[in-house]
Amino acid sequence: MIFDVMTLFPEMIEDYCNYSIMKRAVDNDVFVVNTVNPRDFTLDKHKKVDDTPYGGGAGMVLMAQPYVDAFESIKKCEKSVTIMLSPQGVPLNDDIVNELSNYNQIILMCGHYEGFDERIREIIKPREISLGDFVLTGGELPALCLIDAVSRKIEGTLGKIESADEDSFSNGLIEYPHYTKPRDYRGYKVPEVLLNGNHKEINEFRLQQSIERTKAKRPDLYKKWVKSN
Repeated sequence: MIFDVMTLFPEMIEDYCNYSIMKRAVDNDVFVVNTVNPRDFTLDKHKKVDDTPYGGGAGMVLMAQPYVDAFESIKKCEKSVTIMLSPQGVPLNDDIVNELSNYNQIILMCGHYEGFDERIREIIKPREISLGDFVLTGGELPALCLIDAVSRKIEGTLGKIESADEDSFSNGLIEYPHYTKPRDYRGYKVPEVLLNGNHKEINEFRLQQSIERTKAKRPDLYKKWVKSN
């Protein structure tokens, strides 16, 4: 998997991928993260990539030329998808993450200021994805969230790929509670069923916990799960 990130702040992407699980996966060639800075493609001698909007209004708009040229400079793989991180996009969820994990290349476009010149959308025709119904100052955080989520689905990122299979939302439910040593902490004890070694009973307990948690915390997901089962 190759992630190509178009960003005005490549250090934000590179720094995050230099820690913990992400760094280990990158170092082991599980996936590659490249950054492309549209400032390197601007024709303006001051490296300007934004300008005032036609028709007036507050804020600055990202110019088409640097972004289109930056995009066209990226070598495309056979199975590639381009995503614009935008509050206008479809909210990211586990189904989309699973779908994206099947691509060979994901190109991510990070916006800033008042957003993109509309001609960037018209020329590049990216998919638009959002983290939710709120606005951030830039697209780097959503891009990192997407990279992190998708990378977990790629064999070799986690110690065991089964860890991703048991995450919240993977089966339509919120994940069950976890416990580790000590068995008794301030009077709060690990449930006995997790200590008896009976894997059938443990699985049944965990499923029931997932169902109860989903019903209490995310009734919308619980109703959807009930209908599908």
